[in-house]
Amino acid sequence: MNNTFRAVNTLMVQGTTSDAGKSLLVAGLCRVLNNRGFLVAPFKPQNMALNSAVTPEGGEIGRAQALQARAARIPPHTDMNPVLLKPSSDTGAQVIIHGKAVTDMEAAAYHDYKTTAMAAVLESHQRLAQHYQLVVVEGAGSPAEINLRDRDIANMGFAEAVDCPVIIIADIDRGGVFAQLVGTLELLSPSEQDRVAGFVINRFRGDISLLQPGLDWLEKRTGKKVIGVLPYLHNLSAAAEDAIEVQQKTSDDIRLRVRVPVFPRISNHTDFDMLREHPQVDLQYVAPGDAIGACDLIILPGSKNVRADLEALRQHGWDSQIRQHLRYGGKVLGICGGYQMLGDTIADPEGIEDTAGSSTGLGYLPVSTEMHRQKALINSTGTLSFADYPVSGYQIHAGRSQHTQPGYQPFCTLSDGTQDGCISQDNLIAGTYLHGVFDTPEALQAVLQWAGADTRLIKPWEQQQDDALERIAQACEAHLDIEFLLSLTHPTQHAGSPA
Repeated sequence: MNNTFRAVNTLMVQGTTSDAGKSLLVAGLCRVLNNRGFLVAPFKPQNMALNSAVTPEGGEIGRAQALQARAARIPPHTDMNPVLLKPSSDTGAQVIIHGKAVTDMEAAAYHDYKTTAMAAVLESHQRLAQHYQLVVVEGAGSPAEINLRDRDIANMGFAEAVDCPVIIIADIDRGGVFAQLVGTLELLSPSEQDRVAGFVINRFRGDISLLQPGLDWLEKRTGKKVIGVLPYLHNLSAAAEDAIEVQQKTSDDIRLRVRVPVFPRISNHTDFDMLREHPQVDLQYVAPGDAIGACDLIILPGSKNVRADLEALRQHGWDSQIRQHLRYGGKVLGICGGYQMLGDTIADPEGIEDTAGSSTGLGYLPVSTEMHRQKALINSTGTLSFADYPVSGYQIHAGRSQHTQPGYQPFCTLSDGTQDGCISQDNLIAGTYLHGVFDTPEALQAVLQWAGADTRLIKPWEQQQDDALERIAQACEAHLDIEFLLSLTHPTQHAGSPA
């Protein structure tokens, strides 16, 4: 094997495509290394995702890095994802550096900004490398995107800058895995090829002996080690980074039918993971152009571009379908951007999310919203107003909502005494700024009871995530050459996690 790079305490995972398994492999390795006694931290130089998390210090990072921090059994920190891009249109995105939104840019302008972004990336990596024994890095997309190679900060550009080894993962379930791996390697520069230590094949189903001739050919053809073949892990409930997973329920004990319209800029759809996992809840996403159909509860999700997504909702005819749903006694819940849509008006005078202007909301809740440049980033706890149960979650929003009528019932009262959200007088419609409201089992059950369902308690979100992380870690231990991966790095003495 041709490994000419200098091993450091950093190992990078890159993929042949998006959704090849980078995020979960990094999470699995973080849990494996932590189980073996190492103080390890995840890192993703640049992430483009609309699913984000709030760190304890009040910063914003990709949810995948928060999950990876959980795998490593450490608190999430903004250094784990120093650059986060949240698309607000097909060509523009909000740029978040070290957890704070700094500007909005079109793609061409961001290309020129990458030099500045790279400085933030290297600063964060240096801090993590000094405070943790090992740093496991996740790339973004594919390193072989020729049009993105110039000033790259997410894949080989980063690996070259810090001089770390790279492993490449590919998804065999998509087909063409050997072409993916060989083609990706061929499109790298000679120095980048040299730092590729080997390959991981992901989501394999079947008899491994039938794959072995292909693995032997791959090693001979590339001179790179096949580090292992991970099996397809069925019914894995780990939070997805960005892709919306669609699954059909087969249970004969469905108590509640939930529908979630998919906006063009839907954000934090991980809010609904606990609903999807509940055996008595049938949650289905409604694709653009499809009818919402008969159900018990419609949830309007978060949005990175609320006014544009509200317009899309109307264009798809979902507004009239929501009115019909309410006439039949169905319930509607809005979360963050969805909550804002349920109000009277949404004003964006400075064009923070998109074109400056104002939109008329759906008019179901007595609230009026205005966008502000200072984004709210808060981890919150409180008590539901319609049931004496605790609730917790996090807030990520630019909008500030004011109630236009007195005497409203809040969705919950937060621990600092402030009231969040609103419930309509007829008790059919509710809205809240809290993401993760379903992650607390008691709060989940209470909201489902509000929606008209008698359901049983299920395992807490934290336990479900830890169970999934242990499954991934066990697969990594069983099917990957962990000793080889450790040989690529030099674990350092650590000084404790960042302040």
